[in-house]
Amino acid sequence: MIAADGLANLYRIKRDEIERRLEEFRQVWHRGDKEIFAELCFCLLTPQSKAESCDAIVRTLKEKGLLLEGGLEEIRPYLKKTRFYKTKSQFLVEARRLFQRNGTLHLKERLDPTDTHATRDWLVSHVKGVGYKEASHFLRNIGLGKDLAILDIHVLRHLKKLGLLRILPKSLTRKRYLTLEKKLRRFARRIEIPLSHLDLLLWYAESHRIFK
Repeated sequence: MIAADGLANLYRIKRDEIERRLEEFRQVWHRGDKEIFAELCFCLLTPQSKAESCDAIVRTLKEKGLLLEGGLEEIRPYLKKTRFYKTKSQFLVEARRLFQRNGTLHLKERLDPTDTHATRDWLVSHVKGVGYKEASHFLRNIGLGKDLAILDIHVLRHLKKLGLLRILPKSLTRKRYLTLEKKLRRFARRIEIPLSHLDLLLWYAESHRIFK
């Protein structure tokens, strides 16, 4: 764990790398629906699972043509490195069905880049397996998460250490999520680190890697 002054110092060192990574995320939006859907699948897989493993699974499914066309039984064996892989297999297939029309994906028309908070609410309401953390993660990974917080366990632990959170919650309701997000947003302003940068910085502080 790193205190506020330590985060500021670390940010000065890693800022350029973080900005490059965020620019890569922004390019996903411009690459179109297939790449956007791949990021959604990644975020559906990540709960209680290693991000690197989830990313590798999505890449494998893409290479084998299963991400866009594979049936439930075809997809399921590739997800065994994630927890709850049977349920997550269903989430992937159902998400594809939700955004597919006449065999073609149409995600961009459902995602409003001018109102990411409303878009996040819509995703949570309509995509099975997506809560506020996953929706925020997904939107950040396609370049639309500038003002959203990804309240993963590593972020929550830092909030607790910084005195912004008394106890680690077992679950987060919408109200609780938005309350903590507001606290983190105020903290980010205080230490002069953009909210979209702070998650990657906290990720680096724990893993020594800027991933996604």
